[in-house]
Amino acid sequence: MSERVSSGLEVITFGCRLNTYESEVMRREAETAGLGGLKDGAVVINTCAVTANAVREAKHAIRKARREQPDARIIVSGCAAQTEPETFADMSEVDLVLGNEEKLQAHSYRLLPDFGVNQFEKVRVNDIMEVRETASHMVEAIEGRSRAFVQVQNGCDHRCTFCIIPYGRGNSRSVPAGEVVDQIRQLVDNGYREIVLTGVDLTSWGGDLPGRPSLGRLVQSILSRVNGLERLRLSSIDSIEVDEPLMDAIASDRRLMPHLHLSLQSGDDMILKRMKRRHLRDHTIRFCNDVRNVRPDVVFGADIIAGFPTETDAMFENSLSIIDEAGLTYLHVFPYSARQGTPAAKMPPVDGALIKKRARQLRDKGDVVLQTFLSDQIGKTAAVLMETNGQGRTEQFTSVKVADAEPGCLVKVKITGHDGARLIGSTVSSLQAA
Repeated sequence: MSERVSSGLEVITFGCRLNTYESEVMRREAETAGLGGLKDGAVVINTCAVTANAVREAKHAIRKARREQPDARIIVSGCAAQTEPETFADMSEVDLVLGNEEKLQAHSYRLLPDFGVNQFEKVRVNDIMEVRETASHMVEAIEGRSRAFVQVQNGCDHRCTFCIIPYGRGNSRSVPAGEVVDQIRQLVDNGYREIVLTGVDLTSWGGDLPGRPSLGRLVQSILSRVNGLERLRLSSIDSIEVDEPLMDAIASDRRLMPHLHLSLQSGDDMILKRMKRRHLRDHTIRFCNDVRNVRPDVVFGADIIAGFPTETDAMFENSLSIIDEAGLTYLHVFPYSARQGTPAAKMPPVDGALIKKRARQLRDKGDVVLQTFLSDQIGKTAAVLMETNGQGRTEQFTSVKVADAEPGCLVKVKITGHDGARLIGSTVSSLQAA
């Protein structure tokens, strides 16, 4: 969870990097509508719906916000608000519920006459499946960050059996390449040294555009057309959709960062089929090996779900073993959480205590591989983009503590140790723009 405070407006963000990006758009649009000038303040909560726990966390944040700011106006939006608006409308603490499309439009906030809403006006959530385009919202800066996120895609056409997100985000929609290039060029002109491309299903970018261009073509276009861009990073990708142009960019252009986060979910073929994923175990292992062959410095992360319905001990062992076989370094582990309305919620469940045990085993394994990776970096040098509080990120997105470098600087760092979670180093020299 992250927070942004601007004048009398506070934005609380849950969930993915796309939500982080959209929260900046929401903050700007809400300020345009005048929320920043309210005497008693306003709190906008951008929710996540990926798990039932995410919804519970949002509710907790809403109640906490009301206790701490009893007279503030509380607006709830995001995926959880889109998929179950009545859940939040029924909360006495909430003044307004906005859908994922409405939250990005100033008039959605402005239409309230002095925010004196009645129950009928309390919910402004339209059918997300009717949305056909993704607006090109320009965020010139994300406060406190050295990198900027650029939304190039929204929605998802796939229907994984555990996932509620397509019903919160709608069908897949892409921002045209020219608009993406223009946004990135402006961000680079404003001093940003790293750009992160983000979306709900990033590798499906272009499928709804004329000619059906691929994400690889977009990446190549950005790298060739944006002068001064030093780092380009991809958020979570679906490896089955990686095409030859993207592989070529990974292999040939050092500005494309060697860190790929995979939407893996499981290492067992039967579970992957029951999830309605489009890849199998061997494909993931082969993909990681293929990328490593052309880009030896690459580091992989992955999302893995523990305790999906019908998962046996043997199936779970396949998820554990794929960590080593694919060479994964960063794990994002989700204990399975049934989402009402999804096919998986009707499948035979795994015992809750066993789900927690398996999630803990995955996280323990993740700690082991991360420790090994961090130890292997000692004595090496790394190009680090500094953020805040003496912390930066390597090209592989590894966190580094560097006491002698300013935010926004790109520096060459000698790695001297680690604290179990991040590297520790000292500056060798500054790195100039390419």
